[in-house]
Amino acid sequence: MNNKISEKDKKNWEDFLSNDEKLPNKDAFEFEKKAEKTRSLDLHGKALDEANQIIEDFIKQSYQDKIRKLRIITGKGLHSNNEKDPYVSKNLGILKYSIPEFLKNNPELMKIILKIKEADIKDGGSGAFYIFLKKNKSF
Repeated sequence: MNNKISEKDKKNWEDFLSNDEKLPNKDAFEFEKKAEKTRSLDLHGKALDEANQIIEDFIKQSYQDKIRKLRIITGKGLHSNNEKDPYVSKNLGILKYSIPEFLKNNPELMKIILKIKEADIKDGGSGAFYIFLKKNKSF
């Protein structure tokens, strides 16, 4: 191995160090920034079966419309009526837990879903989440 550094490499290194330009972070998830169009769905007050059907249709239609970023608002479950039934787990009736689980267990939908992620505070925080869809390559 050659341990000598060429004059050209030295000059390139010096130019790099003196340059104020910021380098892009290659580890950042670039897709989130490129997703220009966002479609939202609010599931407040929906029953679990109804919400599952609504979100399935919503995802399929958004994919057809070439929308890549979805914001799903489920709420935090603070006003859920599931406390009235002592035989139901408090977490089972809350859409914020059951909807992502429904999606992950649906192979048809997972073929078009790229990523599911909790929403930023400005978009609902723990009471909402994002779904990033794969690129629809149909014409």
